[in-house]
Amino acid sequence: MSLISHFERKEDVLLVRLVGELDHHEAETLKEKWQQYLQDDGVKNVVVNLERLSFMDSSGLGVFLGRYKEVKANDGEMVICSINKSVKRLFELSGMFKLVNTEEDETAALSRLGVAS
Repeated sequence: MSLISHFERKEDVLLVRLVGELDHHEAETLKEKWQQYLQDDGVKNVVVNLERLSFMDSSGLGVFLGRYKEVKANDGEMVICSINKSVKRLFELSGMFKLVNTEEDETAALSRLGVAS
């Protein structure tokens, strides 16, 4: 299965929904698409919904870390939500949860950033 990425803007928040598998074959394409959306005027914060992401490897972590740094450089915040067990384990082992905030679901993540879903 490949990766499907959905991007949606809600006020100053870029909502990213990932479906499928994020591996080294998909990482560069996702990185480029994501960077384009981050360059939109008025995008400050990011919510990443991983509810339907079934697999991710270390190249996916690299994509997340890079976008996290871009968001932080613009005084924004990244919130990850709806993480399944296998992906959650990778985030725990990598220490990513020390950097990014998490919420149970998309509604809570948007609310944390001051946006009504």
